Amino acid sequence: MAISQAKKNEIIKQYARHEGDTGSTEVQVAVLTADINEINVHMQAHRKDFHSQRGLMKKIGHRRNLLAYLRKTDVQRYRELIKSLGLRR
Repeated sequence: MAISQAKKNEIIKQYARHEGDTGSTEVQVAVLTADINEINVHMQAHRKDFHSQRGLMKKIGHRRNLLAYLRKTDVQRYRELIKSLGLRR
């Protein structure tokens, strides 16, 4: 269910602010979004998997908190990130 390491490295490379950046808010939100999308596909096939549903809710909450932090600190970076990830339609 989790994203593969190769896909994760690709996402990190795309959203990193500098070389070797794995912990910036943009990278964390992008990785969480990919993970959330994978779990959503799983949940459509396995509707009664409540353990995965709880993990999904925790990841969504974590992403929401990171986005709120980014919105408070740098609105321009926040807007660029949600536009590139396709969030908040």
